[in-house]
Amino acid sequence: MGITRLRELDSQPAVTAGGRTLSYAELRGAAGALAGQLGGVTRAAVWAQNTLEAIIAMVAIVESGVELVPLNPKLGSSELEHILADAKPDLVVGAPDAGVCGIECGIAQLAVDADARGNLPDRASVGESPALVIYTSGTTGRPKGVLLPGRAITSNLDVIAEAWAWTERDTLTHALPIFHVHGLVLGIFGPLRRGGHVHYLERFTPEAVADALRAGASMLFGVPTMYQRLADAAEADPAVAGALRGARLLVSGSAGLPARTFERIRLATGQRIVERYGLTETIMNTAVRADGERRPGEVGRPLDGVELRVVADDGSDAPADGETIGEVVVRGPNLFLGYLNRPDATAEAVRDGWFWSGDLATLAPDGYVRIVGRKSTDLIKTGGYKVGAGEIEGALLEHVAVSEAAVKGEPDDDLGERIVAWVVLGDGSSTPSERELSDHVAALLAPHKRPRTVHFVTELPRNPMGKVVKQQLVAP
Repeated sequence: MGITRLRELDSQPAVTAGGRTLSYAELRGAAGALAGQLGGVTRAAVWAQNTLEAIIAMVAIVESGVELVPLNPKLGSSELEHILADAKPDLVVGAPDAGVCGIECGIAQLAVDADARGNLPDRASVGESPALVIYTSGTTGRPKGVLLPGRAITSNLDVIAEAWAWTERDTLTHALPIFHVHGLVLGIFGPLRRGGHVHYLERFTPEAVADALRAGASMLFGVPTMYQRLADAAEADPAVAGALRGARLLVSGSAGLPARTFERIRLATGQRIVERYGLTETIMNTAVRADGERRPGEVGRPLDGVELRVVADDGSDAPADGETIGEVVVRGPNLFLGYLNRPDATAEAVRDGWFWSGDLATLAPDGYVRIVGRKSTDLIKTGGYKVGAGEIEGALLEHVAVSEAAVKGEPDDDLGERIVAWVVLGDGSSTPSERELSDHVAALLAPHKRPRTVHFVTELPRNPMGKVVKQQLVAP
């Protein structure tokens, strides 16, 4: 078996998207037709719109043994150019009307025909070769390409399936972007590896989720922002509450779920949301089991085969007292191979086989993990996305009026964290509006990376070494 069960099954429904359902045989044929055009291709990028065509492309590429680079279609020109230059894909694949790249990227482009049929090539067993190159933002600098081998994907999906009693009888529904681990690996490859069905929503609305659940979906994957909006809808509409009540499992990830949202869903639907914890470099590390205790704010125990430690500042393991904070370090078959073209960053993150996550956590006496934040203040989790403050600062500094910039996240009931910027203008510069600077960042990077608030200040607080002290950044 490859990453999915595409070669084994036939008439069972595999994927529904855009109002169309493909069986395993139909998806295999569509993927096979595309695979027939990948001869000589080592690495292929996909313009990852929320479409059936993008799903076909991603399945075809990974099942052909070609390295897949998912591209966020909302990337700004600067970020897109960086990723294409760093990954150097042989071609970019997208839907016929995708407007792939949106720039003169100098790379061959290939359109997906969902009605075409062909044969998938035989492939060697999944192993240590890179299957995915997923770009993730760190705390500073440009996004790094995370090399995920097939071994990490398949082993992780199998243990998460065991934890959640996930079988071929389940239909998963979600509306997560498919250019990162949550939406793609768990949300698309996960059900296809089980031999089940994924009902993919091209746009999230509480009503669309409720319709999918009423149509037979048994599992829902979402991020806290989605669950907050589902809570609003469930409290106002008994039909939405009833649809959520009928699900077998509601799962939240990509950011911490507020306890208030957990409780609102429980009161409105009787459901207790399952939380889990993962990273692009490790896929999933911990999860609350389907038959386990569901406590708000806690992400369960380490998955089978995953070793997890919470390490105090002095290098010792923090006591499992539920209070002492340390950095999460993990090792296991779920680990990535390294960062593309960045041996320095790989060596810094992986030491003696352990991946140092930069996440801070506590460990309860019963082994449950609670994530409490980042070791660095520069990683912002907003609306289910992880955003590096350094990227936004760099984009702000490209504006002609901006002399200095500092960015951090502040708590937000809807987004988890909102992006807030402090800006010093250059001498003699006209004052741009808050909206102008926000749009400037969105054009260079992506809309979800724009500052929601911009403070104009005369200077930034700095320490004697000249570094900005972000703890001292406050609204004027």
